Amino acid sequence: MNRQELIAAVAAEANISKAEASKALDALTGTIIQTLKKGDSVSLIGFGTFKVTARAARTGRNPQTGKELKIAARKAPGFSAGKALKDAVN
Repeated sequence: MNRQELIAAVAAEANISKAEASKALDALTGTIIQTLKKGDSVSLIGFGTFKVTARAARTGRNPQTGKELKIAARKAPGFSAGKALKDAVN
C-alpha cells in the first residue's frame, strides 16, 4: 500500500475527505518525527513504539576492495510492534 492508497483507505474508514485524511496523516508523521528528533519515544498502545536508538562508531570493510573504513556513530529511528499488531498479523 502506498501513501495515496493509505489516504484513500483512511478517508473511507473515517468517513472524511481525502484532503482531511492527508492532513491527518501529515500531522501524525510530522509529530512522530518531531518527537523522535527530541530523543523521546512515541507509544501507541496495541500498535507499537517508535524510538531512537544509538549506534556506536565501528570499523567496517569496503566489500569491493576489502579496505577498512570507519563508520561514525549515529542515531537511527526504530519501531517495535505491539502485541495487538503482532497478534493481528499472525
